[in-house]
Amino acid sequence: MSNDSAAIAEYWDAAASSFDDEPDHGLRADHTRLAWARLLRSWVPSGPVDILDVGCGTGSLSLLLAQAGHRVTGVDLAPRMVEQAREKLADAGLPARFLVGDAASPPTGEERFDVLLSRHLVWTLPDPEATLREWVGRLRPGGSLVLVEGRWRESGQSGVPYVAGAERLPWTGGIGADALTAVVRPLVADLRVEPLSGDRDLWGGPVDDERYALIARI
Repeated sequence: MSNDSAAIAEYWDAAASSFDDEPDHGLRADHTRLAWARLLRSWVPSGPVDILDVGCGTGSLSLLLAQAGHRVTGVDLAPRMVEQAREKLADAGLPARFLVGDAASPPTGEERFDVLLSRHLVWTLPDPEATLREWVGRLRPGGSLVLVEGRWRESGQSGVPYVAGAERLPWTGGIGADALTAVVRPLVADLRVEPLSGDRDLWGGPVDDERYALIARI
C-alpha cells in the first residue's frame, strides 16, 4: 500500500465508527432505507445477479442488494469499514463477500460482474477517468454501471480535514452530471441520468446541492 493509500485508509478507518450516523449511510430510518431499496430495484436487473459494490463503506447498500437476492461483493480500502460491512450482513443472516482493497483496482482478479455500483466515491480518486475505464472492464457484456454522485464539500464524514493533497484531486468536491456524462458516454452503449436532489427521503432531509445517479449499459 502506498503512503497515499495508507493515509486514505487511515482517514476512513477513523470515520468508520460514526459513518452510519449519517441518514443516507446507515439507512436506519425506515423511509430512507425503503427509498434506497426502491431505487436499487429500478437500477439493478431482476436477479439474482453478480454485483460489485466499490467503496462499499459499512455495507448498507450491499445489505439491500443481498436482501433482494443478489450475489454481492463489496470492496473498500478501510479495514474497519469492511469489518462493519461483514458484521452487518452476518447479523442479517445474508451471504456476501467483502474485500479490503483499492476501489480503483478491485482485488477480484479476472472475475466479471453484471452490475458495478459506486456511491459518493469518484471525488476521492487520483485518476478517475482511468478508474472508470477499469470499472467498465470489470463488467460482463450487457452489464450496468451505476454511479451515485454529485457536487458537495470535499471532506468525508470524520469531521477532520481530508488527506494532504486532496485539493489536487481532479474531481475534489464531486463532479456534476453533465461532466461525468461526457467522460462515461464514450465507454458505454447507452446511459441515463436521474436527478436525486429533490428526494428528501434519500438523504434524511432536504439538500441544496447536486445529487444524481448515472446508469449506463455496457
